[in-house]
Amino acid sequence: MIKKARLIYNPVSGHEQMPKNVADILDVLERAGYEASAFRTTPEKQSAQKEATRAANEGFDLIVAAGGDGTINEVVNGIAYLEQRPKMAIIPAGTTNDYARALHIPRNDVAEATKVILKNKTRKMDIGQATFANDIQYFVNIAACGSLTELTYGVPSEVKSALGYTAYLIKGAEMLPHLTENEMRLTYDEGVYEGKLSMLLLGMTNSIGGFEQIMPDAELSDGLFQLIIVKPADPVKLLKLMALALNGRHVDDPDIIYTKTTSLKIELTGKSAHEKLPVNLDGEIGDYCPVTFKNLQQRIEFFIGE
Repeated sequence: MIKKARLIYNPVSGHEQMPKNVADILDVLERAGYEASAFRTTPEKQSAQKEATRAANEGFDLIVAAGGDGTINEVVNGIAYLEQRPKMAIIPAGTTNDYARALHIPRNDVAEATKVILKNKTRKMDIGQATFANDIQYFVNIAACGSLTELTYGVPSEVKSALGYTAYLIKGAEMLPHLTENEMRLTYDEGVYEGKLSMLLLGMTNSIGGFEQIMPDAELSDGLFQLIIVKPADPVKLLKLMALALNGRHVDDPDIIYTKTTSLKIELTGKSAHEKLPVNLDGEIGDYCPVTFKNLQQRIEFFIGE
């Protein structure tokens, strides 16, 4: 029986490099034993997500997501809820490419990233499910909320390339005068945290914003989130915590709770109960609190690098 693969690519990712690589990608898929075809995403909302659902329902065996973290997230949202899910492969063409980094996929060479499929090495990966008041969404790398959340994704890629983690400290210093604290009740496997916090991170991998030390104990298929709760702290202490986090030395700090959990429930309390606090999923605003997270262990099988 002939296997079918569908390439879903974002034509504007990576300085619009994807369109000129489509033929070569399809050729590699054919060499890997697939009958291959391509779909070019459009400006329509959830274009990649809808095409992923359609391809899965039509019995495609593999979906290749080519683009940035947003394209990957859309494709995952198109198939994660289905009973029969195709395998996935990633061809990174964005700026951060956190998930590709976690899967050891070459990030600066489309041809080499595509050839990963020829090695036929796969792994079933955990997927995060976020249940909001009126919607269910999925993510593969990170969920975050709190006033410091912008720091994770708010630094331009060219600045990160030039300055490294110093860029985050500069961005953090800019944000400090505007920081607020949110009152929450967080329910997770090991207990409940109730009080004020500056930021919350719920990670699936160890790569966040291009750095690999923020979630130092992350596993990709163990059914567990990495949960980081940053308690309130004065501005000087927050800057110190940022520096420690970007070098992996933050987890033992008394102002940090770092644990693993299969689920997390976030509720706003006190004065924050009437606020609209956004939840960031894989770098984009998903919806608003309250929200309940669940780890869907080994939900989607991905092609991985060495």
